[in-house]
Amino acid sequence: MDRVPRHKLHKEYSKMRVKDKSIIVTGSGGGIGEGIARRLAAQGARVIVNDINTALGEKVAADIKAAGGVASFFAADVTKSADMKALVEAAVARHGTLDVMVNNAGWTHRNRPALEVSEEEFDKVYAVNMKSIYLSTIHAVPVMRAHKGGSFINIASTAGIRPRPGLTWYNGSKGAVITTSKSLAAELGPDNIRVNCINPVFNPDTGLAAEFAGGPVDDARRAKFLATIPLGRFSTALDVANAVLYLASDEASFISGVCIEVDGARCV
Repeated sequence: MDRVPRHKLHKEYSKMRVKDKSIIVTGSGGGIGEGIARRLAAQGARVIVNDINTALGEKVAADIKAAGGVASFFAADVTKSADMKALVEAAVARHGTLDVMVNNAGWTHRNRPALEVSEEEFDKVYAVNMKSIYLSTIHAVPVMRAHKGGSFINIASTAGIRPRPGLTWYNGSKGAVITTSKSLAAELGPDNIRVNCINPVFNPDTGLAAEFAGGPVDDARRAKFLATIPLGRFSTALDVANAVLYLASDEASFISGVCIEVDGARCV
């Protein structure tokens, strides 16, 4: 193998990995979504921060701009077709195209027996976690086809492949995201549209942590979850964001239909 001069390697490794890419990150007013938006912007992406909470979303966008990145906020409910259509149109209006759609917005019912979850909670789980994937596909694919390619990155969960008791309907929704992502990857491949997903393990610092755990994340609950992760720590927003960065970059141009477990070997 020919050796690459050190100065060229330095230049290659120091370049921004998603420079000028137009990227939407749903549910990025806080938590993992905020971490994804910040990481992508730091690597040169033009990010649209999306959330239903305007105050939080605008703050994230403002912080990114203050740090020298390119970001703007757009309020939209990912369970509503008109909102998702407007969100995609905003990316095109502001950046000329949409290169990457990161479907991060998610919700869970409280950890409890399956028979105790209400129909309203069930509907919301599937609307936020699964219908949002449907709507983003319906509205973003035509734009990506017109621009000869694009990428979807769906944030699923280890719950979709190693389900924990008490989260049955949430687990099922994430399993649907995983299977749907693989199916879309096969269907949209001829359009040069890649579809991948990421499966994070439990993160006690997210807004939904208490719902996953079935109550406040005290020492006992932390220990219970931590004991299932061989690497001995929880996932962080940056862990997930780094995986998103790779899948959004041209380095992953031949990667489609995969799920990356960001889980410290939880699913092994």
